[in-house]
Formats: sequence, structure tokens, C-alpha cells
Amino acid sequence: MQKFKLSPAIRHWLALVAVCLGVFMALLDVTVVNVALPTIQRDFNESFNNLQWIINAYTMVYAVSLLLISKLGDLFGRKRIFQMGLFIFTLGSLASALAQSGLQLNIFRGVQGFGGAAMLSLSMAIVATTFKGKERGVALGIWSSVVGLATAIGPLFGGILVQAFSWRAIFLINVPVGIIALLMAFFFVDESYGNRNGHVDIAGIVISTVAIFCIIFGLLQKENHTSWSWLNVHVAGLLGGGLLLLVAFVILELRIKEPMMDVRMFKIPSFVGATLVGFGLGAGLYAMYTYLTVLMQNYIDYSAMQTGIRQLTISVFSLILGPVIGILTNRWGNRWLMFAGMLSIILGLYLLYRTITPTVTYENFAIAFVFLGLGNATVNPPLSAAAISAVEPKHIGMASGIVNVFRQFGISFGVVTLGIQLTNAYHDHITSHLANTGLPTQALGGIKHGLLAAGPFSGKAVLASKQAGPLRQLPAYHNVHHLVISAFDLGFKNLLLLAIGFALLGAFAAILLVRDHHSSANS
Repeated sequence: MQKFKLSPAIRHWLALVAVCLGVFMALLDVTVVNVALPTIQRDFNESFNNLQWIINAYTMVYAVSLLLISKLGDLFGRKRIFQMGLFIFTLGSLASALAQSGLQLNIFRGVQGFGGAAMLSLSMAIVATTFKGKERGVALGIWSSVVGLATAIGPLFGGILVQAFSWRAIFLINVPVGIIALLMAFFFVDESYGNRNGHVDIAGIVISTVAIFCIIFGLLQKENHTSWSWLNVHVAGLLGGGLLLLVAFVILELRIKEPMMDVRMFKIPSFVGATLVGFGLGAGLYAMYTYLTVLMQNYIDYSAMQTGIRQLTISVFSLILGPVIGILTNRWGNRWLMFAGMLSIILGLYLLYRTITPTVTYENFAIAFVFLGLGNATVNPPLSAAAISAVEPKHIGMASGIVNVFRQFGISFGVVTLGIQLTNAYHDHITSHLANTGLPTQALGGIKHGLLAAGPFSGKAVLASKQAGPLRQLPAYHNVHHLVISAFDLGFKNLLLLAIGFALLGAFAAILLVRDHHSSANS
């Protein structure tokens, strides 16, 4: 079947649309499920731990597959593997929409994750090889806008679909969009390769995949069992094993003739800087979204849709400014834009920290949202450009995969470590101050156990539950209610301080390591 007779320029922009549709779906499905979990739990009568795997199955397979897919794209064709990913993701979405049990949904979410990894890991390389010169900056700016928008708009998109239809709609909507993207990719995306004649480094693929699996799964174990210490064998064993395998991977790649990854890329300061900025962005901002949504829905009492609408203050800047920032990267370079964007994120996090009180509302932290949105929109385009401009053209596919792995690892690491900050402060505050609320002595033990077992996510919901009816009749109820909200607020403020630390890492990496030079990748 012949391709449409269009000018190369038009075909290139239509190819960008196809790629962005895939990226949008892949990243949206990382967060869109959050608001649907209560409905899914009622339908399938699942435990909370099983419910978490609806999110984690996607995230884990997605993160583990990124490097593998990048290499397969370099060897067998980025367009071919991208289309394969689109097909698998669309099929996984349809299967998820038709799932009849929690186990089935978990499995199909893993299928989605593999397809999503293919779309994301190869999309940036396809854009970089499709566009040249100044157009590349604009195209990467648009691509980055989609990345930032999809990451932030998930709760709103999910809330609208769940409220208007059902939780199955959040998966079913991917089917027609996936078919459209598949057709557009077939007709408009050009095939490209990395090292087409290279051999498949089976050992490198296996070791790197297992290493990333161990690290991500270790973090998920810590997230799902907050009472376990980092030295718990189920956590430390997986994390330590993953790190040892990474060391073995580096040694192997340095010694073989045709490695899966040229680890010498990590000798390039600008590339290392881009990966650290990606990590800082994921851990400092994107991981924080999870807990920001909890604050707004569970403690300020906004609905899922109301929360998503208010979070548009963050995400709308990516849609508007992305192409503009892409143009500015050609004029101002990547280094200072990345640094400015991370500083804006830091300022936004600090303003959010200053406004958190038991009576906080959206109006109080709207200005913080503006700075977070400006920072997110400013960082992503030069981050992508810095990563691919620092390496040789044959390494663009792997470079984009590595940056995406660091960004995703930052999200996973951030969700776990920020959650620990929140949970520890919440537990300590409840334990230290519950006795001072005026509760009868005989009621203290049971109420304390209930609040600690519910954790910071559901502490306020416990007080509103049917089982807490007798508590609400006591004069001390108001004090307990205020204590729970104050405990969450304290934990959230501690969480924000750690998020600022992650963002500072990204800012320092940008200013100290990234250099605005032009390699052959830019030609």
C-alpha cells in the first residue's frame, strides 16, 4: 500500500501527531487509573494490596521494558517496534476494559505497560531522526508538551470518564485512539535504525532487564509494606541484587565488542546531566502529584473531577509553552532553560509548603501551581534536546530510552521515599498527640489502632466511616478530627521538603554538567 502523496514537511508533522498520540496514551495510563480505584475495588471486591497492583503492574513492566525496547528499535527498526507497541497497548487496553476480575486486570495492565514502554522509549528517537535543525527543537517541544500534559492531566481525564461512564471507559477510550495512531504511524512515520547490522547482546539484555526489575520491585515492596525497613530482606535483597547486576552489566558491556549499550555515554557530562535532571523531575514533581491528589480529594474534599480541573493550573502550561520553549532551546540553549525550569519547580514546591494548613484550599496554593506548571513546561523540551544532542546519531534511540528510564525510576523512587516521609510524620504525630485530645482512656487504644492502620491516605475517611459513629458523639471528636488533618499536613510538608531536595539535584545537574554544544546528532 503506497503512502499518501504529501510533501515531506506535512508527512513529518503528521508523523509527530501519530507519535504524540501514542506517548499521550502511554503516560496517561500511569496516572489515570488512580481515581478509578475505589470503583474497581467495589466491582471486584479486591483488597487494597491487590488493588495497588493495578497501578504497579503497569509501572513495573513499563519501566523494566524501556531499555530492552530501545535496543530492539535500534536493531529492527524504530517504526516497526513502535507500531508493535501501539498494537500491544491497544489490545491490552481492550482486554483491561473487558476484565472480569482483579487478577485479569493486573495481567492486562502488564500487557499495556509493555506496549506503553515501546511507544515512549522510541518516540523521542523517531522525532529526533524525523526532524532536523530548528524544526527539531519545535518538534521536541511539542513532544515534551505531551509528556508533561499526560503526566499531569490523568486525574482529570480519569475523573471525567469514571463519573460520566464507568471505570472501563478509561481503558476503552484507548482503542479508537490506538487504531488512529496505528494508521497514521503506518502511513507517515519513516523507518529508522541505530546500528542495524549489530548483533543481539542477549546477556546484556537479560542482565539489564533483571537488574531494573529487581530495583523497581524492591521499591514497590517498600511502598506496599511501609512498616518494613530498608534493611528488610525483601527490600534490601532486591535492591542490592539489582545494583550488583547493574555493576555486572557495566563490566560486561565494557568488555564485549558489540554491547547492548555503549556505557561510555555516561562519560559525557551533558548526557549525565540530562539523566539526573530527568530523575529530579520525576522524583521531585511527578511523584508528588500522587500525594497532592490525596490532599485535594481526601482532605480538602474535592471530587476527582474538581481536583483534576484545579490541577489544570499545572498541566496547561505544558500544552501552551512546550512549542515555544522548543524554539527557545535553539536560541538560548538547553542548560539555562533546564536550570530555570527546575528553579521554578523548587519555588512552586516551597510556596506549596508555606501554604499547607488544616484550612488550606485551592485558592491558597494556586500561585504555587503556576510556578510548578511553568517549571514543568520549561524543563521537558531542553531535557530531551540535551540528551540526544550529547550522543552520536546511532545512540539516539538508547539515549532516549535511558533518559526515560531515569525519569520513570525517579517517579518510582520518589513515590516510595515521599510516601515514607508522609507516613512516618503522620504516625509520629498521631502517636504523640492522641492522648491529648480528651478521648476517654478506654477508647484510646482502639482509635489509635484504627487511625494508624488506615494510614495517611484514609485517616480522615476512617473518622467519617460508619464504624466511627460512636466516636462522633464524643466531645473530643473535633480534637481528633483536627489531629488527623494536622498529622497529614505535617507529613505532606515533610514530603515537600524532600521533593525540593530532589528538584535541587536536578537544578545542580543542569547548571554544572549540561553544556550547550552541537554534535552530529543535530545535523
